[in-house]
Amino acid sequence: MVNTPMETEDRSLPLSGIVVVDLTRVLAGPYCTRLLSDMGARVIKIERPGGGDDTRLGTHQIEPGRIDQSTYFSRVNAGKQSVGIDLSSAQGMGVLLDLARRADVFIENFAPGVVSKLGCDYDAVRAVRPDIVYCSISGYGQTGPWRNRPAFAHTTNAISGMMHLEQGHEPKPRASNLQAADVLAATQACAAIVAALFRRFRTQQGAYIDVSMLETLVGADSVTFPSVLNGGKEHGNPRPGMLVHGIGGRYLAMQIVGGTELWPRMVELMERPELRQDPRFVSATDRVQHWPALAELIGQWLDRFPSVDTALAALEKARVPCAPVLTPAEVIASDHLAQRAFFPSLPHAGAGSVRVTASPYHLDGHPVHPRGPAPHDVGQDTRTVLADYLGYAPDRIASLLTAGAVTGP
Repeated sequence: MVNTPMETEDRSLPLSGIVVVDLTRVLAGPYCTRLLSDMGARVIKIERPGGGDDTRLGTHQIEPGRIDQSTYFSRVNAGKQSVGIDLSSAQGMGVLLDLARRADVFIENFAPGVVSKLGCDYDAVRAVRPDIVYCSISGYGQTGPWRNRPAFAHTTNAISGMMHLEQGHEPKPRASNLQAADVLAATQACAAIVAALFRRFRTQQGAYIDVSMLETLVGADSVTFPSVLNGGKEHGNPRPGMLVHGIGGRYLAMQIVGGTELWPRMVELMERPELRQDPRFVSATDRVQHWPALAELIGQWLDRFPSVDTALAALEKARVPCAPVLTPAEVIASDHLAQRAFFPSLPHAGAGSVRVTASPYHLDGHPVHPRGPAPHDVGQDTRTVLADYLGYAPDRIASLLTAGAVTGP
């Protein structure tokens, strides 16, 4: 199967006609370009000959007998074309710059300085495409004393202060399951790229975008950093006003903060009007200071319910924010996300089909799904892109393949 997203191009999509040259791998960059692809952009993913993107080797291989078909790779690279290029080759770099010459966006997430050594940094790409929108995603940004630190979500979570805040009463900091730094960097990069494209349409001016995973993670905190920046306290776990409580072997989450009306609703629901005059709980500040005592009272009230479902029904009726604590399998099986069509199936050359997540929004009343599967093989679209997009003659493509400057099945 050859992935040909251009055959399914939808001119109604916002980025239809935009071409992205994608040098990214793993998560932050590929998720960004997956979002751009879902919005209609043609994404030409550059993969290294042989192994390709590191995440091809990830957990849960969907095709028996192969080790390069992970669900991780399939999700974040859906809808893209794969071109295999040896970036250490002068001929290969020539092909890459030919692609950049016709592109609208060029994106990379190497460690700072690598693209300069390769010969495809902003200045090199701008020389062939002056109005290019060039985006670099890195752990700590292109400048500053931390710029050369190796960066993954786990280490960025640690150095950002988030791991410290999440520790709470636990004996030591722990790893987080959510790769928040990557996902936030991806979405921030996507927004900045779209904004830069809009400016280019108005002014014909390109852009250089420097996205820091660290800064996107710190910028996502809405409580502690604004407080500490201005002489206040940290507000980590346990978060006052937020409760996780077990009933009958299951758990529910609820909160009484985030809106001035929530505490009065909770008092009424608990049938404890005297709590509103209790000096420990009169103001929001009082309730924060005495949260352990208040949490115990709310927990005792929740213990009256025979099940999580009955407690949720009472809380929802009173419009107190609450939710069951679900497993991923329960989330996937939910009627809500089924009705939102959030888990589409895409064709897969070896397994028949693979399920992925959709883009997290609807456009014009419809879910936004990938326009095609992830590239099955490294460089599977090399010949097509070089011939149809760049106009290379067959003998030139054959020569590049023979030299190993480009690869393709």
